[in-house]
Amino acid sequence: LFLLTVALGETAAARCPIPCVCDNLRAHVLCLNGSLTAVPTAIPQLTKRLDLRDNSFVVIPAGAFLSTPYLTHLDLQRCKVEKLEEGAFRGLGRLVYLNLASNDIAILYQESLDGLSSLQQLILEGNRIEEIQPGAFGHLGSLTVLDLRANALVYLPDMVFQGLAVLRWLRLSHNTLHVLGSEAFAALPMLHRLSLDHNELQALPAEALARLDGVTRLDMGHNPITCLAEEALAMASLKHLFLDHAALQDVAAEAFACSPRLRTLDLQANQLQGLPALAGAGALVRVNLASNPLLCSCLLRPFHHWLLRERVQVEGTCAAPTALRGRTLDSLRPPEMRCGHHELPPTPAMPSEQPRAGGSGQCPRGCSCSPDFHHGSCENKGLQEIPQGFPRDTHLLDLRRNAFGMVPPGAFPGLKELVSLHLQSCSIRALHPGALRGLQSLVYLYLTDNRLSTLAATAFEGAPQLAYLDLDHNAFTHLPTGAFRLLPNLISLHLQHNTIGELAEGDLAGAGGLRWLYLAGNAIKHIAPTALAPTTMLEKLHLEGNQLAEVPTAALQSLPALSELKLSQNPIKRMGDGVFLPVASSLQHLYLDNMGLQWISPGAFTGLGPKIRSLYLEGNKMSSILNMSNFTGLEILNLRDVPFHCDCQLLPLRRWIDKLNLRVGATCGSPTEARGLKVKLSPTFQTCPGWGDKTKAASKPSKKKRSEKSPARGFKKSRA
Repeated sequence: LFLLTVALGETAAARCPIPCVCDNLRAHVLCLNGSLTAVPTAIPQLTKRLDLRDNSFVVIPAGAFLSTPYLTHLDLQRCKVEKLEEGAFRGLGRLVYLNLASNDIAILYQESLDGLSSLQQLILEGNRIEEIQPGAFGHLGSLTVLDLRANALVYLPDMVFQGLAVLRWLRLSHNTLHVLGSEAFAALPMLHRLSLDHNELQALPAEALARLDGVTRLDMGHNPITCLAEEALAMASLKHLFLDHAALQDVAAEAFACSPRLRTLDLQANQLQGLPALAGAGALVRVNLASNPLLCSCLLRPFHHWLLRERVQVEGTCAAPTALRGRTLDSLRPPEMRCGHHELPPTPAMPSEQPRAGGSGQCPRGCSCSPDFHHGSCENKGLQEIPQGFPRDTHLLDLRRNAFGMVPPGAFPGLKELVSLHLQSCSIRALHPGALRGLQSLVYLYLTDNRLSTLAATAFEGAPQLAYLDLDHNAFTHLPTGAFRLLPNLISLHLQHNTIGELAEGDLAGAGGLRWLYLAGNAIKHIAPTALAPTTMLEKLHLEGNQLAEVPTAALQSLPALSELKLSQNPIKRMGDGVFLPVASSLQHLYLDNMGLQWISPGAFTGLGPKIRSLYLEGNKMSSILNMSNFTGLEILNLRDVPFHCDCQLLPLRRWIDKLNLRVGATCGSPTEARGLKVKLSPTFQTCPGWGDKTKAASKPSKKKRSEKSPARGFKKSRA
């Protein structure tokens, strides 16, 4: 026995790699601070915890840990990892904890995390992740915590977190997120906490957040959000909202009316001079308004009265008038909050400027600057020339509603840190080449409601990071050819409500990263087959309100990722076979309403099926509709104001509507005895062969049948 023990000890020792320390009793292996360039292959097979911190792996190849299938904890912090090859962690079906923090990973590929079916915590903090490919988290069905803090994420596409069915906490703090897809969080039914603080969101992503029925805590602090409109947040379970250190100047009375369980609201360190009485927020117990420039005048009385009536605790002190400066809100009495002439609080946004820490010089005369939030504003000042002299660390510059006429070369000197530039409604006819020179950090450019009709190929020179470009409500008759070649990071392009007549080949050259293209309300009659070829990553295409006479099927050939297509209000009267076949594998939302559509071929929707989630056909003129039994994933179907001929040929549609339990608003246009009645209530079907028991069973399925067979189970009736 002694000799056997010695032999086993020597074998275990022999299997421990030279730079590592192996504790075979606890099944722990440490290979710290070494010079390893590859994952050791001689690690004992029964190891459960493997710590490889501070090595130099660069690439984790496929099957790197196949020799250690019993691992439960793996630490790869600070290992200079740049790439996870597909299948890198294959075989680690017992792993519950994986730490990849502080590496150099830029892209999460579709199969990078394959094989981690038991993983519960994934730490990716402090990398430089800028892209998450579809399906990257598809195999992590047990994950409860995902940490993506301090990466380089700018945009979250729809369904990016698909597969994370039990995720409880998603951490996205300290990225540079500017926009979120409307369904970015659609696949997170168990999420309880979402951290989006320290990003670049300029507004609450209300549509994306509305998908999160179970989230109780939302961290949105340290984002440049300036206002909260009515019903800005619709989160049924939300209890704790943190919007501290933002740029809030205005909050609507009903901003939280659709979040009835909200208990704590943290608005400290914003630019609020007060709040209205908050309607519909009956569960609130605490509001934090500390470090806001509160004006304790008669304007604050309704809020003060609401606090007392609802017994809400409040933190915050008056900044003005002088007599009340420093007084806490809960110590005030209504008679003290007087009306009439009152001084304004010393907010950083007041025109009386001081030299800025970290900036250079003073704010231009007549404008206002906020040193704490790096904002500058000259809105509606009647200016005819673009002012200069803003502090160098300005992040947001608001120049709306002036009369500049044109933007000359070098119009914004020294603003290397500018992120958002607002030039809406400025009567701009020309954006001269070099106008944006030096704006190397610019991400948002708003040129809505001007008089632009053309753009030079070098118009956007000097702004390579530009991602969101608004050119709607101008005078373009065609797309500015060549202007997008200098914008490799362009994500969203608004060109709606111009007078564009066609999309020609080369119009979108250079826009390879474009995700959203808005062209509604133009006069487009023709789209060349290759016009959209450069935009292979396009997800949303809005063409409603144009002059298209047919579905641009050939142009859709190059859009493999398209999920939303709007063709509403185009004079498309007939739809032939396979018109949506090029986008059938990706399309989820299809708008075909109010077109005067008279006939749909039986093969028009070939290829479409379970992936389609919403279909809008209201306001058309067809009297019948094709077989839609393959559309089993529909959540929304709108058939209002379609004059259906309710005879026996429509019976399959009636049965299918019953089966999916959808409220579609379909009514009969004929025959006479059924006109105006809902399709489901039409008596004309009672004479059809096979009506009897089968129809009744279809229209009133038992609970057992519904739970076993209904393809629409799990969808909320209100959504339909």
